[in-house]
Amino acid sequence: MVFHWGMGRGTPQNLIRATYNKGVSDLIVISHNFISAHLGGRVFSLDEVCTPLMLAGRAKKVITAWATDYAHGKNKTLENGVAGGRIELELTSHGNLIERVRAGGSGLGGFYSPVGVGTFLEEGKEKRVIDGKEYLLEKPLRADFAFVRAYKADTRGNLVYRGSVRGSNPIIAMAADVTIAEVDEIVEVGELDPETIVTPAIFVDRIVKIAEDGFGSTSYMQCLFRTTMRTLLEGEEE
Repeated sequence: MVFHWGMGRGTPQNLIRATYNKGVSDLIVISHNFISAHLGGRVFSLDEVCTPLMLAGRAKKVITAWATDYAHGKNKTLENGVAGGRIELELTSHGNLIERVRAGGSGLGGFYSPVGVGTFLEEGKEKRVIDGKEYLLEKPLRADFAFVRAYKADTRGNLVYRGSVRGSNPIIAMAADVTIAEVDEIVEVGELDPETIVTPAIFVDRIVKIAEDGFGSTSYMQCLFRTTMRTLLEGEEE
């Protein structure tokens, strides 16, 4: 289970790359989308910004809300795998996906959602009417491993996030047997302001520190963002 969105600031890129380099196969991968990272009209290669798309070729099943690397990307690994029957695809909405993860992390048996009623998404799901409206039962999602991206951790595993990175990572951290956090900095216990801790250490099993200014670090992503924006703006002026 791993988060990815847009440019990939909240994506644990080094953990994804390490999994790929390890050669693990027959994966079941849960992620919001399997697309290349992008900013405006600029599409980044997987060498520049690593996304769950890198693991598509190693997956036997993916659970996602967005399986197509739309017009941006030329990587058709997932699409071709699904079309060829090599990869099983479970499609859901973005909202239902993270709520299913939240349910898994909270020990709930599922929830009823109106999303997908009357479409192919209702196939095989329990349907019931509540106050005159149809709903589908969405079951919880858990994983063996969750990869999360945080900004800072203490040695106990308490996590602090930065900006939009906080979006879904804290929820994903709750819903796995083993949660591994990729962070920019690790400090001693007591150095983090308790009011800033979002994910408590009870949910975190491993911490991996990104090399200073290294691939996927906050400084690396900020530099990539500034350089890309400068190029895009210069192109507009021309």
